[in-house]
Amino acid sequence: MAATAPAPRAAVRVRPKDPWPRRTVDWLVKNLFSSWFNTLLTLVSLWVIYFTVTRVWRWATETAVWAVIPANFQLFLVGVYPRDQLWRFHVILGVFAVLTALSVAAALNRDFGRKAMRWLVTPWLLFLPGSMFLLWGLPGSETLPHVQTSSWGGLTLTLVLAAVGIAGSLPIGILLALGRRSSLPVISVFSTFFIETVRGTPLVAIIFMAHLMVPIFLPGVTIDRVIRAMIGLTLFTSAYMAENVRGGLQSIPKGQYEAAQALGMSPALTMILVILPQALRSVLPSIVGQFISLFKDTSLVAIIGLMDLLGIARSITANPAWAGLQAETFLFIAIIYWIFCFALSYGSRRLERMLGLERPS
Repeated sequence: MAATAPAPRAAVRVRPKDPWPRRTVDWLVKNLFSSWFNTLLTLVSLWVIYFTVTRVWRWATETAVWAVIPANFQLFLVGVYPRDQLWRFHVILGVFAVLTALSVAAALNRDFGRKAMRWLVTPWLLFLPGSMFLLWGLPGSETLPHVQTSSWGGLTLTLVLAAVGIAGSLPIGILLALGRRSSLPVISVFSTFFIETVRGTPLVAIIFMAHLMVPIFLPGVTIDRVIRAMIGLTLFTSAYMAENVRGGLQSIPKGQYEAAQALGMSPALTMILVILPQALRSVLPSIVGQFISLFKDTSLVAIIGLMDLLGIARSITANPAWAGLQAETFLFIAIIYWIFCFALSYGSRRLERMLGLERPS
């Protein structure tokens, strides 16, 4: 008996995509004018935005005196760093721009990004110590003379403090989180005591304690004020980082431990290769949020006399030549803080998308 031919499938009709003006109108109706209350709220919000933007624009274009920014731009960037050694800052800025451009290109291209990120890890890890060495210099050298950290200031000092705090707080926070979950009472009690004590103390007090107590614990050793500020910021952030990491460790199901043990992995390898990567991956937004908070908290080092970005702004506004220009000066540094914080947040979202952490909309 001859086989009968299968019946032809019905053609699937694909609905043509609406043009963008129609999609825009549909989105506006659905999200902004779906009801009388949403319509009223949208109109009131538009009026508030218009009122605010017009007043700010009028002040910025007619009243504000922006000459304070270009006249002190170098102070904002490097403080009182020796002018004949500014080429070091330019080299660091150029390397940072190249690494950032490559990282952005890798983040935008998913196929190329995974391979490129592996090659970019090492340059980024070497960037911080290399920049510190270049800024510090070598004592007795004529080509690269030593520059005291008291001459560091402005955005350069802010970035150095934030970078050292980020690089130091993450590993210390991981160790504290693991120590708090340790079965050894001594390690667990010490980690818990450190975390809860630091988290219960204001950052201002931590900075003051680091500034005053570090020389007492290290008699006969001269510790620079910038180094003491780095220690205070790192210890403070590591306590909060430990709780973020501990939350990630608690989110890992017990089956992951059992599967690793079934494969014959030791507890140390299980934690390093299986549990910890998943824990850090799950709390990546919290970790980046802590980094953003640390970057903004560096402004508190002005209380111990360091001329960071905020300290430079305060010294400029204290100059009689620029008296009464506080709004322009502090608005400028606020924009700088926003740019760097937004860059960290955007990079975090791109990394989450690459790792598959972003929920589909």
